[in-house]
Amino acid sequence: MIRQLMLSAAVLIPAYANATDCGGPEMPCELDDGTYHIALPNGDVRGTLMHLHGGGATGKGVLDSGIAKAALSRGYVLIAPQGWHPENRWQKDWSVPGKGMSYRRDDIDFLRDVLVDAKSRHGVAVQDVLLSGFSRGGSMVWNVACEAPDLARAYAPVAGAFWDDLPENCASPVDLFHTHGWTDRVVPLEGRSFDNGRVIQGDVWASLFVLRETNGCVNRQPETGSAEGGLWFRHWTDCAAGQIDLMLHPGGHGPPQGWTDRVLDWFEERMTDSPT
Repeated sequence: MIRQLMLSAAVLIPAYANATDCGGPEMPCELDDGTYHIALPNGDVRGTLMHLHGGGATGKGVLDSGIAKAALSRGYVLIAPQGWHPENRWQKDWSVPGKGMSYRRDDIDFLRDVLVDAKSRHGVAVQDVLLSGFSRGGSMVWNVACEAPDLARAYAPVAGAFWDDLPENCASPVDLFHTHGWTDRVVPLEGRSFDNGRVIQGDVWASLFVLRETNGCVNRQPETGSAEGGLWFRHWTDCAAGQIDLMLHPGGHGPPQGWTDRVLDWFEERMTDSPT
């Protein structure tokens, strides 16, 4: 029994030692315009999960999260970039476009640089990448999916969508799995405003409308929907290219229990298909 527990624990311990000179909690990898953390699974690699932290949080914190543990146990490389805009009110943030917002760093370029560096420095294959993110990180995922759909194979934002002004259309179709809490008051499904309306969180339903238009979905309504264990699902599968999935849960600002495994199951289905 003790040996069994030790073997199970070994699967969950991030292989920081395999990252040649950086990436662990105390020594992020440094690029010209930012930093990132990385953990490698013990054993064969199935893909890469790059997760963007929420506003005010850190990439280091992602390494200690349940998301990291679940991804590593399934054979995924975990990459956790650091949002950083020191000249802004929200310094640990992402360059999500919106009214009244400006940023020094183009975070789409930064995330591309992270993937290039992870491949060069750590030998990480970057063709099977799932880009996920929480809150402001989730909004950044929407932005990347819209403006740079080739950056990742698929996208999985949580509790964050476009901010106003929403884009009229996106560059090309993508596979996207959005998760949101029904009782989220930090980022409500309908969005909310700050500074007397100067800055406005976007409406998730409006964001989905933009993506349906981009993906060439035939109908506004999803083809299928279901309820399972307190979760509600909607699936748009009649699109000319790409698939859109929505998961709602009864909680607030955060992912439901088991989110990582469910999303990675979904991602592995996408990997078996040809890219959109």
